[in-house]
Amino acid sequence: MSTWTILWKWFIMTLLFAVVLFGPAGRLDLPMVWAFLGVYSAYLLAFGLIMSKRDPALLQERRRAGPGTKKWDRFLLTIYGVLFFVTFIVAGLDVGRFHWSDTVPLELQIVGLVVFAASCGLVWWATWVNTFYSRVVRIQQDRGHHVVMSGPYQYVRHPGYAAVLLGFPGAGLALGSWWTMVPVVGIVLIFIVRTAFEDRTLHKELEGYAEYAAKVRYRLLPGVW
Repeated sequence: MSTWTILWKWFIMTLLFAVVLFGPAGRLDLPMVWAFLGVYSAYLLAFGLIMSKRDPALLQERRRAGPGTKKWDRFLLTIYGVLFFVTFIVAGLDVGRFHWSDTVPLELQIVGLVVFAASCGLVWWATWVNTFYSRVVRIQQDRGHHVVMSGPYQYVRHPGYAAVLLGFPGAGLALGSWWTMVPVVGIVLIFIVRTAFEDRTLHKELEGYAEYAAKVRYRLLPGVW
């Protein structure tokens, strides 16, 4: 994928996300919303540019996943996609127009933004060491799929999903809306279920995963689960 293609896709994604946030808000004078958009946009740009050089096969996999995607995962991702947009639409409506619950203290908003940025860093770390970090659950036999045990995978078996459990609550706080926690709870539950289903799939279908799971006991949170 060329640099210009990545830049164009990044611009479109950033513009779309800005519309999702500021459109429902009906105003632009929302500094923390701009700060959140800046962090997320910078992450998308850096990820695209760097990974296009480091691991173009991974970008291809994430852009158009190959055969074998589990049907249950498509279902869960559909629900997740709806809740994803609902989260940010609610945030825009809340902090920009109706002020249902936009009473999050600025200090807590900043903490939320830091947590969100940290979750982006955790996703980056996971993709940096794991060339099989697909958007969907599938055994990538066409890509020589094998167990990855380095980086964050030394500590939990699904660090990308752990990042989701941190990132979405952080995003809701950063945007200043308590009501965003309603769809965020739904997203968290979906990824807990997805973790359980994916872990079971990997035990059954990926060679060496059972032995890896015996060494790294926890799926998402060390000491918890």
